[in-house]
Amino acid sequence: MKAITFTEFGEAGVLELTDAPMPEVRPTDLLVRVQAAGVNRADLTHRKGGYGRPNFGDSTIMGLEIAGEVIEVGHEVQGYAVGDRVMGVVGGGAYAEFARIDWRMAMPIPRALDYVHAAAIPEVFVTAHEAMLHLGGLRRGDSVLIHAAAGGVGSAAVQLAYATGARVFATADGNKLERVVHLGAEVVIDYRTEDFAEVIAKTTNGRGVDVVVDFVGAPYFARNLATLANGGRLIQVGILGGGGQVAVELEQILYRHLQIKGTVMKSRPQAEKHAMVKRFREHWLDRFDGGARLEPVVDSTFALAHAADAHRRMESAANVGKIILTMEAADLV
Repeated sequence: MKAITFTEFGEAGVLELTDAPMPEVRPTDLLVRVQAAGVNRADLTHRKGGYGRPNFGDSTIMGLEIAGEVIEVGHEVQGYAVGDRVMGVVGGGAYAEFARIDWRMAMPIPRALDYVHAAAIPEVFVTAHEAMLHLGGLRRGDSVLIHAAAGGVGSAAVQLAYATGARVFATADGNKLERVVHLGAEVVIDYRTEDFAEVIAKTTNGRGVDVVVDFVGAPYFARNLATLANGGRLIQVGILGGGGQVAVELEQILYRHLQIKGTVMKSRPQAEKHAMVKRFREHWLDRFDGGARLEPVVDSTFALAHAADAHRRMESAANVGKIILTMEAADLV
């Protein structure tokens, strides 16, 4: 099969379309003919050597989410058959013509969606639900601040928060704010020109928000805590702006009853990943069909052979929503 590989860590140009062995199907696996694969920031870290030469459980090949057609089923699989359209989160292997996926990490593709839009769902919507609703406990009538709201997880979080009935504050680049409003944000903040803590303090008369979902890290940490209402929850999903040490007044956490939680899907035990997918599927999957639909946000598509260009697009930070790789036959010869 054709797959994207690289022989050395580096910039996007190290990615090459090469031949790779077919995945071996384990008892709990579906073998999927991949039609589309989502690009995630973890892929950039993989390419640059941030994880070394990892095997996330399914493959050493890059890529964490797929959409495609089942062509083989392991003997312990339940509920899936050859010919089913599925999407889901894989432990590597998405940047290839064929990928294996644990059936408990897979979901049926809603009838209304094509493969490209299906590939824009698994990683970002599962992560958004886990962070904001399961860990953050967001409920109808609450308020939430979502950072990087034009990105993949951010745009999913805005939609889920709006569908939950929460009041949504969101930060993004100024030229992306209109799109974020369309997704359901009530108050949008240009992070380049405005101080989100000041905007929220003014808009909420000093109360703050119940939940903050943050992908940025250390540069936002102190202001995130200041932005929380009493009893508020900060859910740290990423550290795009930098990790390292942060300073915090313990009295603030103690007397304001604050909670700080971190979440990363890749480092969780497999059973916990199964539970994350199950929670999302049961709560939201039917909302991608029919009337009041959730919307997989697709920024752009690239043929698998042009994965390097897809990575450059993500590194430019110009995207709104997901970047998707497609398996175009002419480009796989």
